[in-house]
Amino acid sequence: MSWIDQRPDDAMDGAFTAVGPDSVRTIEAAPFREAMSRLGAAVHVITTAGSGGKAGATATAACSVTDAPPMLLMCLNRRSQTYPIVMENGVFCVNTLGAGEAEIADLFAGRTGVSGSDRFNVGEWTTLVTGSPVLATAVVAFDCRIVEVRSVGSHNVFFGAVEAVRLGPQGPALCYHERAYKPL
Repeated sequence: MSWIDQRPDDAMDGAFTAVGPDSVRTIEAAPFREAMSRLGAAVHVITTAGSGGKAGATATAACSVTDAPPMLLMCLNRRSQTYPIVMENGVFCVNTLGAGEAEIADLFAGRTGVSGSDRFNVGEWTTLVTGSPVLATAVVAFDCRIVEVRSVGSHNVFFGAVEAVRLGPQGPALCYHERAYKPL
């Protein structure tokens, strides 16, 4: 049996628990951002489509939560243009970019001047179960339905039940490290 199989069943009961009554002291934003720039992370395009429209944003904040049931989380700034559309649609797809897809990362990060659904004119897009756009060249795509949303600071954490997965071409993923794209 591996360590991954040695997990307590529902140990947390799905709840967030406050760990202490005292206020928390944190560092200033600038040194935190500098430190975070050194934490390499896979680059994803978070997409959504539905009654609220079609939108997408570049993000590095996505990770696995549990495999029973299969669930992941991703974080979006509440001031982003994509945030209200994801909230209304109730679905999202995490598309992990391949090493050669910095152009798509910049496009969905708003660095090119192209906005809204016009961003989907670049690349080949399809859908799986939820209707959220899936990038055909993504290393992997996780098609999710929102099951819970938590507000933390300036962002919302979206917990998504994974309804479908598409494995794309094998090869290195795009990573963001020290404020630059790098193959991983």
